[in-house]
Amino acid sequence: QVQLVESGGGLVQAGGSLRLSCAASGRTFSSYAMGWFRQAPGKEREFRAAISASGGSTYYADSVKGRCTISRDNAKNTVYLQMNSLKPEDTAVYYCAAGRIPSAVVAGFGSWGQGTQVTVSS
Repeated sequence: QVQLVESGGGLVQAGGSLRLSCAASGRTFSSYAMGWFRQAPGKEREFRAAISASGGSTYYADSVKGRCTISRDNAKNTVYLQMNSLKPEDTAVYYCAAGRIPSAVVAGFGSWGQGTQVTVSS
């Protein structure tokens, strides 16, 4: 399995932007599809975006289309989530995940990071 470490979270005002990063260990990163999810207190983990192993295909939750961009750099073993026009309801812990194919469900990914907190103030 691949080990994942997220970074880039923090406190931002509504309307602001953040870029989350997820660094992966191991030499097989380029064979994994990657995804980003979030989880707010008392709520289920929610799909945000996914990207194929090559980076050629991307997928987004309807609620983030136009506001978020997922990308990856296989040479750096890193996947990113650029988030713009942030809203207070985007406040959550954001997790990256690795799996065999891109998926919009939690069960589609076998490896998870510890998460990074994103807080959006109004």
